[in-house]
Amino acid sequence: MSSLAFLVTELQSLASESRRKHPEIREAAEKSLAILRSSPEQATASLASDSAQSDDLLRPVFMGCATKNAKVVAISLGSLQRLIALKAVPQSAVALIVSTMNDAMSQGVDIQLRILQTLVSLITNFPSIHGELLGEALLLCFRLQDSRIAVVSSTAAATLRQLVMFIFEKMVNEDRQESNGTPELSEATLPDGSTKALGPCAKDAFSVFEDLCLLANSEKPNFLKLDYLHKTFALELIESVLTNYHELFRKHTELSMLLQHHLCPLILKSLSDRHVFPLTLRCTRVVFLILKQFSFELETEAEVFLMLLIRMISEDTDASNPDHSGSRPIWTRVLAMEIMRGVCSDAELVRNIWDRYDAQQPGSKVFSSLIVALKRLVTEKPALLGVSPQMMGVGVSHAGDSATPSGSNYGLDVGGVAGMVATAASATVSGVVGIIGSGAGLSVQNSAMKLQCIDQLDKADSPPIPEAYIYLLAVQCIVSLCEGFASFTGPLYTSIMVQRPRAAGEPVIRAPAALDFSTLPQDDPATQHLTIVRSMVENGWPALLAALSFIISTNLSDELFIDVLSSYQALTNVAGMLALSTPRDALFNSLSKFAIPSRVVSSLESYTEPPTPRTSTSFTDNLGLTAPIQAPGLSERNLACLKVLVSSALFLAGSLGESWYGILEALQNADYVLNVKASQASTNRRMNTPMTPSRSVSAMSSTEQGKVARHPLLMDIDSESVLAAVQRLFDASKNLEDSAFQDFVTALCKLSSEMVGMQSDGSTLIESDDSLSPVPISPHRRRVSGIHLPRTLRQGDFGVERLGSVATLNFHRLVYRAPEVAWNTTTNHLLWVMGLSSAPQSIRVQAARVLDEILTVVPRNLSSTGDLQAKVQRRVLDVLFKQIVPVSSDVPATSTNIELRRMGLETLHQILQASGHTFVVGWGSIFEMLGSICKPAALSRSQSVDSISTLSLQETPRQKPLSLGYVNDRGYTALVKIAFQSLKLVCDSVSVLSPEDLRLCIKTLGQFGRQADTNIALTAAESLLWSVSDSIQAKRKDAEMEPEYSALWMCLLLEVLGLCTDARHEVRVGAIQTLFRAMQLYGATLTLDTWNDCIWKITFPLLDAISIETRRSAFEPGVLLNSGLAAQSPEHAWDESKSLALQSIGSIISEFLVIKIMHLDSFSKAWSVFVTHVHDTVSLDRRNLSPPALLCLGKVVKALSGADASLQVKVSEAWECVWKACSDMGSMVLQGGSSQLSPSANTTQLHRAFTQESLVALVDVIRSTRSISLAQTKEWPLQRLNRLMEILKGVLTYPNSTDYRPDVDGLSPVQVVVLDAIADIKLTGSGVPSLVLRDLSEFSTLPFLAAFHVPILSPTSPGTPIAASSRKQVTYIALSKKVMPLIVELYMRFKDELEIYEDGTLEAIFSAYSIPIKLKYECPAPSKFGKDPPLWKTATTSFLRIVTETVRKMAAFGDRISDTSVEGIWRQIIEVFRGGILADCTAAEGFSLEDQEAEENFDLSLISSLEIDLVPHLGDTRIPDHLIAQLAKILHKGSQLYKSSMDPSRPDSPSTDTTNVSDDSRESHDFEKVDLDIGTTAPGVVVPRERFSFWCFDLLFLICSNVTSGNPIPLRVFPELTIFIDQESSRKRVAALCLPTLLDRCKNTMVSYIADEALRGNMPFPRAREDELLYVLRKVLDLQLWSGTLWAALSESPSKFSDSQPVVDVSLSPSAHIADVVKRSSVAHLFYFYSVLCEIASIPRKTPSAWVITSSSSPGTNQERRGNSLQPHIGALEEGGDAMEVDARIFARKALQILGKEMGAI
Repeated sequence: MSSLAFLVTELQSLASESRRKHPEIREAAEKSLAILRSSPEQATASLASDSAQSDDLLRPVFMGCATKNAKVVAISLGSLQRLIALKAVPQSAVALIVSTMNDAMSQGVDIQLRILQTLVSLITNFPSIHGELLGEALLLCFRLQDSRIAVVSSTAAATLRQLVMFIFEKMVNEDRQESNGTPELSEATLPDGSTKALGPCAKDAFSVFEDLCLLANSEKPNFLKLDYLHKTFALELIESVLTNYHELFRKHTELSMLLQHHLCPLILKSLSDRHVFPLTLRCTRVVFLILKQFSFELETEAEVFLMLLIRMISEDTDASNPDHSGSRPIWTRVLAMEIMRGVCSDAELVRNIWDRYDAQQPGSKVFSSLIVALKRLVTEKPALLGVSPQMMGVGVSHAGDSATPSGSNYGLDVGGVAGMVATAASATVSGVVGIIGSGAGLSVQNSAMKLQCIDQLDKADSPPIPEAYIYLLAVQCIVSLCEGFASFTGPLYTSIMVQRPRAAGEPVIRAPAALDFSTLPQDDPATQHLTIVRSMVENGWPALLAALSFIISTNLSDELFIDVLSSYQALTNVAGMLALSTPRDALFNSLSKFAIPSRVVSSLESYTEPPTPRTSTSFTDNLGLTAPIQAPGLSERNLACLKVLVSSALFLAGSLGESWYGILEALQNADYVLNVKASQASTNRRMNTPMTPSRSVSAMSSTEQGKVARHPLLMDIDSESVLAAVQRLFDASKNLEDSAFQDFVTALCKLSSEMVGMQSDGSTLIESDDSLSPVPISPHRRRVSGIHLPRTLRQGDFGVERLGSVATLNFHRLVYRAPEVAWNTTTNHLLWVMGLSSAPQSIRVQAARVLDEILTVVPRNLSSTGDLQAKVQRRVLDVLFKQIVPVSSDVPATSTNIELRRMGLETLHQILQASGHTFVVGWGSIFEMLGSICKPAALSRSQSVDSISTLSLQETPRQKPLSLGYVNDRGYTALVKIAFQSLKLVCDSVSVLSPEDLRLCIKTLGQFGRQADTNIALTAAESLLWSVSDSIQAKRKDAEMEPEYSALWMCLLLEVLGLCTDARHEVRVGAIQTLFRAMQLYGATLTLDTWNDCIWKITFPLLDAISIETRRSAFEPGVLLNSGLAAQSPEHAWDESKSLALQSIGSIISEFLVIKIMHLDSFSKAWSVFVTHVHDTVSLDRRNLSPPALLCLGKVVKALSGADASLQVKVSEAWECVWKACSDMGSMVLQGGSSQLSPSANTTQLHRAFTQESLVALVDVIRSTRSISLAQTKEWPLQRLNRLMEILKGVLTYPNSTDYRPDVDGLSPVQVVVLDAIADIKLTGSGVPSLVLRDLSEFSTLPFLAAFHVPILSPTSPGTPIAASSRKQVTYIALSKKVMPLIVELYMRFKDELEIYEDGTLEAIFSAYSIPIKLKYECPAPSKFGKDPPLWKTATTSFLRIVTETVRKMAAFGDRISDTSVEGIWRQIIEVFRGGILADCTAAEGFSLEDQEAEENFDLSLISSLEIDLVPHLGDTRIPDHLIAQLAKILHKGSQLYKSSMDPSRPDSPSTDTTNVSDDSRESHDFEKVDLDIGTTAPGVVVPRERFSFWCFDLLFLICSNVTSGNPIPLRVFPELTIFIDQESSRKRVAALCLPTLLDRCKNTMVSYIADEALRGNMPFPRAREDELLYVLRKVLDLQLWSGTLWAALSESPSKFSDSQPVVDVSLSPSAHIADVVKRSSVAHLFYFYSVLCEIASIPRKTPSAWVITSSSSPGTNQERRGNSLQPHIGALEEGGDAMEVDARIFARKALQILGKEMGAI
C-alpha cells in the first residue's frame, strides 16, 4: 500500500472520529479527501507548494491537533506524518508544524511519541531547516527527553541522538557540496572570541555541539533555549558525535577549537571532582575518543589526559593514608585501565605517544610512565595472583623458596615471585595455602567482567568488579604493547632483510642479521617508525621484562599464559630484529629461567626413585611441604617457555652473535633435564601425565577444554618434540652465514670452556662423585643452571657434544672454508679440553670422540684434485698428531690421557682403513704417532707387565702383584692394541712399502712385540712377523734385491729370537711358535752343522733363559694355588712359556732325532744336557712344569725306538741316562711323600708338591724307558726292580698333590699307570713275586691306613684350612677293590713257591686282609654310585680262599717251612679270625631282618672255615699253646650274648658305651674266673646277633668234644658238610687247651642265674637269659669229653698230657683219689659243675623251660648222637622224635643222675 493510500485512510479516520464533536474538522477532512480523490497525482505534486490546495490539505490536520481529543490529535499527527513523508508540506508550514507539535506536547504518552516520530520525519525530510527553527525542534526533543516517563525519555534521547547525528551528517554533505558552489555563509563566534563564516549546516553543527559542551559543563547554551541538560546525556551525545564524525572535527578548526576550549576542560574538571560513576564513565569514554582520534590535534590535552590516566592507574585505593585527597574508588582505576587497554591496543597511537612526548627533550615520558605504572600494578598484590607451581617445575619442593635468592639481573624469576608471595602471606603455611589454593590465579573466565565496566552506561553505580580484573587489564595492556611492537616490526624486517632484491647468484638468506639502521633511508616513514619502536623497546624493556617475568610466574590460565608467553616471544624477536642486544639477551635470560628452573636441575641430583609407587598424596605434599611426589622435571609451561626460547633463537639465529652463549647455556640445561636425567628418574616423560595440582586451578574445565582447541604454543610440547625443536635449532646452523656460524661455534666453545673450566676450578669437585647435593658454583660466575657439575659432566659436556653435531652438519665449511671460520676454533677447543688435566675424564673423552668423528669425516669428503687434498690431509694429521703424541714426556700417563690417545689411534685406524690409499703426505707423522705409543722394553722381569696381570713399571723390587686391571696399564694395553691395528693395515700392504719403510715396519713390529701389557702377541709374533718374513723371502728371489732383503730377513729373525725371551707371556708364546714352526718347516733341509747351531745356539739357550725366569720366583711365597688366580700370575705365564718351549722342543727332537740329531757328534752331550734340563725342570721349577717336561722327555724316549742297529749303543746310553734321571726324580717323590704336609703348610711347600699329572707323566717316562730297555735286554735285576717298586709305591701314596681325581668307583690315573707299570714287570725272577705280592698287599691297606684329605688352602684366607666336608679325599677304595682279588690270583699263581711262605709274604697278605675284616662296618663305603660289595666282604672272601690253600700247602711243605714262619702265619690267621668274629656289628641293627640274616650267614663262613680248614690243623705241635688258647678265648668272647665284657648277670647300664666290646686292649691271655655271689635284676643289653653267638658257643663245645675216629659228624649249621675225624691226638691237644675256657663260660652262665634268681624271685628273666641257661644245661648234659681231657686241661702242661695221662696214684687219699679218677672221665665236667647243678635242681620256683624233640632211637645211641651234634640254640627241631617240655631243673637232675651213674651210685 502506498503512502498516499495511508494518508487517505488517515483522513477518513479523522473525518469519522470528528463528525459529531468537531464537524468542522470532518468537513475539512472530507474536502481534503475530495481533492486527493479527484486528482491524486496533481494533489501530491502541489503539496510542497504554498498553494491554496496545500492549505486545504493541511487544514484538517492542524484543526485536529488543536483539539484536546487525544484520539483526534493522534490521528491528526499520523496524517501529518504521512504528509511529511510524501513531502506534501510546504516549507512555509514547517514553523507552524513545529508550533502545533509544541502545543500538543502536553497530551498523553502516545501523543508525545507521535510528536517525536513526526519531528524525526520532519527534520530528516526538510534539510533546509536551520537556525532557530532547528533549535525549536531540538528543544522539543530535549523537553521530552526530560520526561519522567521512561519510554518517552528514552525515545526522546534516541531521537536526539538521531537528529544530532543528522545535523553533523548535513555538515558532511555540505562540505561535499562546497566544490559545486559556495553555500550561504553566516558569522559564528568561536570559543577564542574570533569569528568565522560558516555554512548553515556547519553553523548548526557548531552551535549544537557547543551547547552540548556548555550544558555538560552546567553553562547556559547559546543556541538551544534549554536551561538544563543531564551531563551524562550530554556526554553521551558528545561521544556519539565524536565517535562518528571525528574526521569532521579534524577537518574543521572551529570544531577542534570546541574540543580544546570546551570539551577538554569539561572532562578534566569532571575527572578531578568527586567521582560519580555514570559521569566518570562517560568522561573516560570521551577521553578515550580524544586520545584515539585527536591526540595529534590536541597534543597537550592528550598528554594531560594520558598522565591523568596513568596517575589514576598508579594510585592504590587501599593506600594507608586515609586523608589522601586523591584517593579514588577502585572503579576509577578500572575505567582508566580499560581506556589504557584500548590505547595500548593501538600500536600506531602508542608509537605516536612516544614520538610526541617521550622522544622530546624535555618530555613528559608518557610511555615510560605507563610501562612503569603497569609494572607496578601487576606486582601490586602477588598474593592475589598466586604462584604457578608449574613454572617451578614438576616434582620439586616449593617450601623455602622465599629464602632462595633469585640470582637474576633482570626482572623477577620464579624464586623472586615465590618470595613476594611468601612475604604477602606473612610467610606462613596458611598463607602459602591461601596463595596457591583454588581462589588464587588470573584467568579471563574468572577475572574478567561479562561486560566491561566502561560499557555499562545503564548503571547508576559501579557494578561488582572482580578483584583481579584490574590486573587482568594490566596484563592485557602489556600483551597488547608487545604484540604491537611485533606486528609492526616483523613485516618490515622481513621485507627489508629477507625479501629484498638479490644479485645474480646470491644465495637466499635463511638466517638474516639484525637491522642496520645506518643503511636504511632516514627519510622513509617506515625507517622513522622503526626507529621509534627501537627507542621504545630500548627504554621500556626493563619494566616490560619485570612485568612479564612476574606475570608469567603467577597462577595464570592457559589462555593468559599463552598471551604472556607470546608477548615474551614478540618482545624478544623485536629486540633481536632491531639489534637491541641487551634487552634481547635479558629476555632470553628470563625465558631460560622459566624454561629450565634451577630447582628442577638441582633436585634431579638428589632425587631417588621411591621404593613403592606413590598413591594419591596429601594436600601438604602438593604444597611442597614434604618430599616431592614425583620425579623432578619440567612442566608443560616450562616446556612451552623452552619452545618459545628455541623458536626465538631460531628466528634470530643470524644476529645473535655473542648472545649465543646464554641461549646455548639454557639449551644445555634443558638437554640435561629432558634427555640425560629425566630418562633415569621417570619412565614416562611425555606431558600427557596428570598435571600438578595448580593446573586444575587456572586451567579451563574439562568440558571447556574438550570444546576449545589448544593454542599452538601448547601443542607439541612433550619432551621429544621440544628436544626435536632444539635439534632443529642446531640443524639450522648450516643456514648461517660464515660470520654468524663463526659466532655460533665460538659461543658453543666458550660455553663448553666455561663449564669445563668450572669443573676444573677445584679438585674437590672431581672427587665428590658420591655427593647427592648440588655443589655451589663460584660466586663470581653467573649461572642460569643449577646443574651439579660433577654429576652432570660425568655424563658428558653439552657443548662438546653439540659442537660435534654442528661440525658434522657443516663439514663443507671445515673442508672448503678458511680454517679461521670453523676449523681452528673447533679443533683448538676440543684439543684444549682434551689437554685439560683437571677436567673430568668423561668430558675429555667426549671431546676426543667428537674431534675424532670430525677428523674421520673430513678425509672421506675431500676431493682428490688440486692442492687442497694435501693441505687438508696435513691439517687432519697435525691435529691428530697433537692428540696422540704427548706434548712432552712430563705428561702423566693417567687413564684419561691414555684413553684420549687410544681414541686418537682408533681414529687413525679408521682414516687409514677408509682413506689411507689416498694419502699423499704424512707417512712420517703416521709412523711417529704409532711409535710414540711404544714404551722402552722392560730390562728385567721385575719391570715386566703381563697382558693380564698388570704390574708396576717402576724400577723397584718385585713386591706383591698389583690388583688386576690396574687402570694405567690397562689403558696402555688398549693404546698398543689400537695402534697395532693401524700397523696391521700397513702390513697388509707391506709389498708396496719401500725398503726403508719396510725396515721401519719391522722395527715398529719389534717395538710393539716388546711392549708390556698387550694382547697382540700371537698377531705380532706369528701373523705379522711371519707374513713379513714370507714377503721378504719372496722378494729375495730377485737377485738384485737379495742382499738388502737378506739383511731384512736377519733383522726379522733377531726380532723373533728376542721376543722368545720377552718378559710378556703372549709375546713369548707367539715367538716360540713362530721360531719352532720355521725350524719344523725347514728342518728337513737343514744341514747337520745348522742343526748343531739350532740345538746349541737356539734351543738350549732359550731353555736356559726361560729357566732363569721360571726359577726366579719358584720358591717365592705368596703364590696362590687356586687355578683361577694362578692362571693370572706372571709366574704361571712364564711356566706356560717354558711348557710351550718344552713341547715344541720335544716335537722337534722327536721328529728329527733319528734322521738328524742322533747323527751329531755332540749327540751324547746334547742328550745329557736335554735330560738334565728335564730333570732340573722337575726339581727346580714349579710343579706345573713337570708334566710338560716329562711328556717332552717321554716323547723323545719313544722316538728312540725308531733307531736302527747302528745307533743301538747311543740308544742304550740314552735310556740309561733317562733311568738315572727318573730314579733321582723318584727320590724327590719319596722325599716329598715321607711326611705328609699339614693343612697349615705354607703355599710354597704346596706349590712344590708333585701333581698327579706330574706323577702320571713320570710313570709314563719310566714305562717308556723300560720298553726301550726290554727291547734290548731281559728283565731288570731285583735290586733295580726293588727301586722301581719303591718309586711306584711312593708315586701311588704321594700325599701332597692338589689335583687328585676321585678314586672310589674307579681308579685314578696315577693308580692306573702304577698298576700298569707293575703289570709290565716279568715275574720270572727270584724274589720278584714276593716283591710284587708284598707291595700289592700294602696297597690293599691304603683305604684304611693312608686315606687323607687333600691339603688345599682357602684362596680367600691363606693359611686357613678348608673344612674337611668340602675338601677332596684320597680314599684308595677302588685300588683296594682292584688289588685284593689280584692278590688272590697272584697267590694262586705262585702258591707252590716256598719263598712266599718263608719271606713273610703270606703274613703281609693276611695282615692286609685283617684290617678290613676287623673294621667290618666301619670300613669306608665301597662305591659312591655303584653297588659294589663291602670291602670287608671282599677281604673275607679273598682271605678264606687263600687261607684254605695256605694250611694245605703248609702241611704239604712240612718241615721245609721254618717254625718261625709257621708261627707267624698262624698268628696272622688267628688274628684275622679274631677280627672277623669279634668285629663290632652294632651298625647291623639298623638293617632289615633279611639283610641281618644274610650278614649273619656270610659271617658263618668264618666259623665253617675255622672248623673245616683250621681246627684239623690247629693241633700241629709247631703251633704254640697260647695261639690255640687264644682261639678258645676268641670263641668265648664271641659267644657272649650281652654287650658286657663281664658276666651277663652284671650287664652294663643302658647308657654305658658298648662300642668297644671287641677291643683287644681289654683282653688278657687268661680268662679270670669270677666268683659271683651277688646277683642283679638289670636286664642287660643283648648283642645284635644272638644266633652268631650261639654258633661260636657251638664251635667251642665242638672243639672240646670227643669225636670218634672215622665216625662222620653231621653239622646242623652246614648239613652238606661232613667232618672225618682222623687227627685224634691233634684234636685232644686242642680240646685240652680250650676246655678251661668252655668250663668257665658255662659256669658263669649257671652261677649268674642262681645269684640273680634269688634276687628276682617271681620276676621273669629275659628270654635270652633263659635260652642261654637251657642251652648250657643241655649242651653240658650232652657233652662227651676225651678221656683225661679235663685232667690234662687242669695240669701244668695240657699239651703234654692231652693224649695220655699218668696212671692214678694209689697213695692218694680217697677223696683225692676219687677226684683224680673223676677228672679222667668223659663226663668229668659234670663233677666240675656238681655244686652248681645241685643249686639249680633245688630251685623252688619255676625255672626256664622249653619244648624239645626226643629222638626215636635207643637211649644210648640218642645220647651219643646228641652229644656229638651242634645246634644253634634251644628249640631247634631235630629229625624225628617226639616233642616234650623240659626245664632247667630237669636238665640239672638228669645231669646229677648221669653223675650218679658214672660214680656207680645208681
